[in-house]
Amino acid sequence: MPKIPHTQTKKQLTNLALGAIGVVFGDIGTSPLYAVKEVFHDNLPIDQLHVLGVLSLIFWSLTLVVTVKYAIFIMRADNNGEGGIMALMALALFGSRDNPGRRRFIITIGLLGAALFYGDSIITPAISVLSAVEGLQVIAPSLGEYIIPLTIFVLSGLFMIQSKGTATIGKLFAPVMCIWFVTLAWLGINNIITNPSVLMAINPYYGLHLLFELGWEGFVIMGAVVLAITGAEALYADMGHFGLKPIRYAWFGFVFPALLCNYFGQGALLLQHPEAIQNPFYLLAPSWALYPLLVLSTLATVIASQAVISGAFSITRQAIQLGYCPRMKILHTSGEEMGQVYLPAVNWLLMAAVFILVISFHSSSALASAYGIAVTGTMIVTTMLAFIVIQALWQWKTYTSVLFLTVFMTIDFLFLSSNCLKILSGGWLPLVVGTLIFLVMTTWIKGRGLLAEHMANRKVLFEELEEKLQDHELATVKGTAIYLTRTLHGVPPVLLHNLKHNHVLHEYIVVLTIVTLDEPYVEEARRVKIRSFGRDRNFYRVKLYYGFQQSQDVRRALSLSIEEGLQIDPKNVSFFVGSENITFKRNSKLPKWRQSLFLYLVHNASTAIEFFRIPVEQVMEIGVRIEL
Repeated sequence: MPKIPHTQTKKQLTNLALGAIGVVFGDIGTSPLYAVKEVFHDNLPIDQLHVLGVLSLIFWSLTLVVTVKYAIFIMRADNNGEGGIMALMALALFGSRDNPGRRRFIITIGLLGAALFYGDSIITPAISVLSAVEGLQVIAPSLGEYIIPLTIFVLSGLFMIQSKGTATIGKLFAPVMCIWFVTLAWLGINNIITNPSVLMAINPYYGLHLLFELGWEGFVIMGAVVLAITGAEALYADMGHFGLKPIRYAWFGFVFPALLCNYFGQGALLLQHPEAIQNPFYLLAPSWALYPLLVLSTLATVIASQAVISGAFSITRQAIQLGYCPRMKILHTSGEEMGQVYLPAVNWLLMAAVFILVISFHSSSALASAYGIAVTGTMIVTTMLAFIVIQALWQWKTYTSVLFLTVFMTIDFLFLSSNCLKILSGGWLPLVVGTLIFLVMTTWIKGRGLLAEHMANRKVLFEELEEKLQDHELATVKGTAIYLTRTLHGVPPVLLHNLKHNHVLHEYIVVLTIVTLDEPYVEEARRVKIRSFGRDRNFYRVKLYYGFQQSQDVRRALSLSIEEGLQIDPKNVSFFVGSENITFKRNSKLPKWRQSLFLYLVHNASTAIEFFRIPVEQVMEIGVRIEL
């Protein structure tokens, strides 16, 4: 993905802001479909005091969490223009590079936040599309039995087109979402005019009075109020695509006012017609607009779902690049946009999980119970990582940074704890998904750590290898052997294995290591580092540096290495890749259950040949037995 220019013309800012409306705000923009309905779902009285109280809570949640926390504070924490939980974790790690204990804590909570994001990625398409299609019950109650099949049909089409990329349909996102937000505002204003007293809800008194009056019930409804701010994380996660200013302009100037108009409009409708609580969003519209609104709502929820699915692809790729996840097949769906990737395994797993949700839960109200935990859990992680960045990198005064942490952690924990009451009624789902993914990632990290430790204990330096080679006669063949290895120092085991069994040495030996840095992009000028070894032989150590947002293409990097002075003939190159046969000792540091999981992940991960785009006809794969 090309970087957003630092200086932008008004036209560029406008175009980027329109693009942000189409991608960034889909999730939070479709919350009016179900948020107000769910707040009153538990038989909350529909009268002026309660309606104004609920509207006040929604208004101040949007203001404090989305506007102040994300748009004003969190979005300042950009990692070379990139945002999202992985970018924030990388920033926090950079600020804690001299504190191993804190680094372990940062990785743990960062992975936990990423794992919870997958729970959100499963629930968002299900609840969004289902809530839109449920408009059929308002328009034609007799068609209610077709809601589930139609939802499955729409979602099937969405997942099927992922392999084609979103470049073509993405051009329609901005116009559709602009029409959507204009429609939200229009529907809301039409009803506010009939009862402008709802605007008094801007006063925080009504929200606080409702919470104190209801007591325990007030605490419970906060679990539904959080539905109004789902999608807030997208403002930060998509910052690298559009930039800070365009997202802020779109939020403050268009999206935020449209959402407020619609929420206040629903409140005005309920004050006049309490029975409209069955579906206050659709009942805002005049009868002639219901069918067009159903189509528009479905398109908007598909776009919201697309953004979350693309986010799952992106965060998985970042986790792979950073070594937190096994390698998977990654396809690039656009020659122009590096950020547009497709991961078949992630796509089909998400599709299966979403279908199971829709069929199992049947309604958006049932799914709403499962929604809040994943969202609020990720928000808490973001607040904690931001606090570390504020202290370590921005160096705010202690009382200022503690005030930031106290205010936003209080809000986040209020939302999370109220959602914890829904664990038995559906909230268990994102927790189970998040736990499974967290276990997979931590098992992979621990297993790779043991493997790295094993390699380090058996490390042979190039100088030692040269001394050994002087006492052995080896056949020297023309050409270049490139040995891929994860280790940054010493001779790779696959090279030692080849020498031991085949007694052959190529004219040129290149040991190649690919390093992913804690930054999104590395310019080509910093991509390659070459070091030569040997007096009588041509040994080269080549390190290729990439950012966690970049694709790792060995062939392109090899061309760069030759430009940097690596004296080899690219037409006469053989790649040597180690195929690791891993077994475990009785007293292995890895628990038994993790051993089985790690071996499963190793056997099902994509090979280095496929992942790094190495020409298959030039590869020699050598088996190496390793006991951990």
